[in-house]
Amino acid sequence: MSETIGAGSAPAPRKGLLLAFLCFGVFMVYLDATIVNVALPNIQHELTAGITQLQWIVDAYALAFACLLLTSGTLGDILGRKKLFLGGLIGFTLSSVMCALAGSIGMLLVGRALQGICGSVMIPVSLALVSAAYTEPAARAKAIGIWAGIGGVALSAGPVAGGVLVDHVGWQSIFWINVPIGVLAALVLARLLTENRSPRARRLDLAGQALFIVAIAALAYALIEGNSRGWASALIVGSFALSVVTLVLFVFWELRQPDPMLPLKLFRSPVVAVAGAVNFLSLFGLFAAIFLLTLVLQSLQGLSSVETGVRFLALTVPIMIASFAASVVAAKAGSRWPIVVGSVLSAAGLYGLTALDVNTGFGGYWWALALLGVGVSFTGAPATVALLGSVPPEQAGTASGISNTFRQVGAVFGVALAGALLLRHLRDALPGALSAAPLPQQVRDRAYAQLSGGDLSQAGTLPPGTRSTVMDAVGPVFIDGMHLVMEVAAAGTLVGGLCALVFLRRRGGDAAPQRAESAQPEAAMGRRRG
Repeated sequence: MSETIGAGSAPAPRKGLLLAFLCFGVFMVYLDATIVNVALPNIQHELTAGITQLQWIVDAYALAFACLLLTSGTLGDILGRKKLFLGGLIGFTLSSVMCALAGSIGMLLVGRALQGICGSVMIPVSLALVSAAYTEPAARAKAIGIWAGIGGVALSAGPVAGGVLVDHVGWQSIFWINVPIGVLAALVLARLLTENRSPRARRLDLAGQALFIVAIAALAYALIEGNSRGWASALIVGSFALSVVTLVLFVFWELRQPDPMLPLKLFRSPVVAVAGAVNFLSLFGLFAAIFLLTLVLQSLQGLSSVETGVRFLALTVPIMIASFAASVVAAKAGSRWPIVVGSVLSAAGLYGLTALDVNTGFGGYWWALALLGVGVSFTGAPATVALLGSVPPEQAGTASGISNTFRQVGAVFGVALAGALLLRHLRDALPGALSAAPLPQQVRDRAYAQLSGGDLSQAGTLPPGTRSTVMDAVGPVFIDGMHLVMEVAAAGTLVGGLCALVFLRRRGGDAAPQRAESAQPEAAMGRRRG
């Protein structure tokens, strides 16, 4: 017999308190996906990190989160959701302490990966706990809406809060802030929650999970480390090969399992395949833009963390508002055309960022960020509505996990490929730019050695009379590399829109309006790293 929370019959104030503190935990997970971006230049300067290391700071979290999402819900069914959520919450708090105390990039990366692992547990399990606590359909829908809205609040608050903390306290404070929240939430939830399990627990697909992790991690490693280690090196070629082999093995394994981690039969539906591609490509472009724009604004334009965070409101506020509007539009009018329109808007926003140069003010690009924010919302949320409407009700949870996994994997590879393309461009174009500058050859060689890895803070170590000349040469090259990434990302979003236009012939997602409500949590999940 399953153990239940008993909150369905509990007094409303108790359930409200339970929901509030579950949301506290969820807020931390989303906040740490967004708050870290504005701290990257400070971390880069203090820990002497290049672009590659900054990519890992973002991707260590997103990669761990993405790879474990599909298994975490099943693990909660088996071990008990209270036990697993509290374990994830405590683990997230402790790993935040580890990040705050990190004196090296290596220690910080381990802490970020542990945060991602714990976060991947907290998100699906918290939603299951909310659903169990609110048994009446209308109350459940309202509670899930509140749970989903936390993602939007964290997204909008993250860059600004991070900017304030970094500028006035230091980058470590973006992790310390989790400690009082985590401790308080754990103490309260330990008393409020009773154990809760699924009546029919699925079996863990440990082999499938291991193959999936290796395939995604090996590909991310090859893309991020390819420039520094050499694309033709045995390690990078071997990583690409390992990724391909394990991905093939994963597909074969999942097709043979009676209870697979990722039910590949669902992808026989073009709606599922298109929704996955659209979710992947929309987050790919979004995270590539956020990662590179942060470096441009702070490292090249010299803005503070607070000033950078405020400018990102032009992106995050439209996402928060448009995600809910997009779900409603898709539920009533179908998902095909909202996805197509959203893809065009995203591509226009990404391409609009190619107008940005070293001296462009906020008035020259805020509109591009707003277009990107609205576009991402009108691709992600309708794609999830279509996905949930194309599967049987008993598979809605699995479909939600698939949707969010594609979004997080898109975020991982958006950052990975953005850094790879930028570093490749820097190393190809920087020698020519430096040779045209009026500098001694010794300074040119030193500048190339120190700046070709993307760590522009190293310009401060150059001879005082040469720094501005070097940055005048390096800045346009860095900007051109960003433009290249934005063009690639814009093309990717248009591919997603084209897939929707061609393959979503019918009004996917309309058949079950009640499932559209379930898409709103997905919108919040996708908004986490912006």
